[in-house]
Amino acid sequence: MADKTIQLKIKRQPNPEVAAYWEDFELPWRPNMNVISVLMELAMLAKTKDGKPTTPITYDSNCLEEVCGSCAMLINGKAHMACSALIDDLEQPIKLEPLSKFPIVRDLAVDRKVLFENLKRVKAWIPIDGTYDLGPGPRQSEAQQNEEYPYSRCISCTCCMEVCPQFNEDTGFVGAATIAQVLLFNLNPTGQMQAPERLRALMGDGGIHECGYAQNCVEICPKDIPLTKAIATVGRAVVGQAVKDLFTT
Repeated sequence: MADKTIQLKIKRQPNPEVAAYWEDFELPWRPNMNVISVLMELAMLAKTKDGKPTTPITYDSNCLEEVCGSCAMLINGKAHMACSALIDDLEQPIKLEPLSKFPIVRDLAVDRKVLFENLKRVKAWIPIDGTYDLGPGPRQSEAQQNEEYPYSRCISCTCCMEVCPQFNEDTGFVGAATIAQVLLFNLNPTGQMQAPERLRALMGDGGIHECGYAQNCVEICPKDIPLTKAIATVGRAVVGQAVKDLFTT
């Protein structure tokens, strides 16, 4: 196995103002390597397959155990977490590209702040006034905790947004991850106090009505979050809130 190598094609772009280009790389194979470990070795190698000196590839990563969500990229054309993408499971040459629906920063790193702006739009948190003791929160049954837990697994990787045909500049669709977080906080006994605000935030442009229910999101989610169930549940709640608002305003 000493002669076995890993072949890669990586899309490079030093900054958003210049055109992207491809570089080919080759390095010795070792068992149990993932894409991140390969990128780390390429940084030490500092040369392309044909021996031309090059700069280290820029990419985002942190936890290296599919928890932080930062290392999402296109691997052989599919949105994937680089830390859990094992080299032995990938067809070579392995093609690495940045996610295509987010502004490029450099090489494989993109700016995914749109997700966090969307989470702010729907108030995806439980307000807590820290100036005085609020006491313990409401008790939750095990069944209720089990209902909420799957939606708490979101790692903000944006893979669901990358594969969504409705998520683009024209629609401004908030995406499945944001909708699932609305459901998570609306299920919480304390979070229910802001439930109408969250639902109203999904009524306007880019809201839940933009979803075409392609179901790509639930197929790609690395944490197996029931995203289509969340979209259906929140969709019904949004309609209910709209009717309630119609007769109370």
